[in-house]
Amino acid sequence: MKKTLVTGGTGLAGYNIILALLKRKRKVKALVRSIEKGQRLLPGEVELVAGDITNKESVRQALKGCDRIYHAAGYPEQWLKDPAIFERVNVEGTQNVLDAAIESGIEKMIYTSTIDVFEAKEGELFDESHIDPNPKGTHYERSKQEADRRAVKALQKGLPLVIVHPAAIYGPGPASSPGINNFAVDLKNGKLPMLLPGGLPLVFSEDVGEGHVLAEEKGNAGQRFILSEGFYQLPALAAHLFKVLNISKKVPVVMPLPIVKMVSETGEYLSKFTSKPPLIPRGQLHFLLWGAIPDSRKAQKVLGWKPTPLPEGLVKTVGYLFS
Repeated sequence: MKKTLVTGGTGLAGYNIILALLKRKRKVKALVRSIEKGQRLLPGEVELVAGDITNKESVRQALKGCDRIYHAAGYPEQWLKDPAIFERVNVEGTQNVLDAAIESGIEKMIYTSTIDVFEAKEGELFDESHIDPNPKGTHYERSKQEADRRAVKALQKGLPLVIVHPAAIYGPGPASSPGINNFAVDLKNGKLPMLLPGGLPLVFSEDVGEGHVLAEEKGNAGQRFILSEGFYQLPALAAHLFKVLNISKKVPVVMPLPIVKMVSETGEYLSKFTSKPPLIPRGQLHFLLWGAIPDSRKAQKVLGWKPTPLPEGLVKTVGYLFS
């Protein structure tokens, strides 16, 4: 086996994919926009290659000497000042990686998609079989839907591709986008007097890395695998965190939905003039209110993937964040 290229290695998913590969003594390359950042965040044995997925030639050059690629790069934000960035990075960037992988004769590609591309109603359990044919409600979701369609077309052209769909990721690793790690920090520091309504499915970051590599090792071209441990309403998640943090106070109350929607809409409007992220991005609220529950039994059965229970994962996360 030759080297394995990872895009998005300085993000939460890509970083843990790299760790899972290194545990197997694999030779790893990482395509990074900043060599300095890569040196700061990634293990020293990782070969760093400067480039960007929005530049297909840099991806093609990075793939030299590689027979496998993990594409985990992308923008997971629920708000950007310029929403066209979602199209440029998540869609066109993914197309560049797909094209370069086909041209390079890659033996296997693992693509990090999202559970957002699936179709399901609030409270409904869903698996890998129901791709939503309709446009989703946010720029991010629609960009990932289109990227997923591009991946399927590449698969039909003969690219040996496996698609992985993580839930919301938390745990050890670098994270440039707001997420559950930030939620834990803000909760500990008393910066969340009220919680947003809704909930979300979670998966531990180390399990995401392991799940991707298992998908490469045991998955077949064309297969999809959901990675999710469980679904949690925000008050329940906060209660778990308080217990792990040994904080003896009441869980913050949930902000009434009409007020949340008003704050979100007002913030989205003002952000057009301030260029600052809204307090409650519309996309974040949209995701929290979706309420559908991903089913990861296929990954557990086919890949032998084992999700870390939330209490155990939170202990490791708190140790990472506050040590």
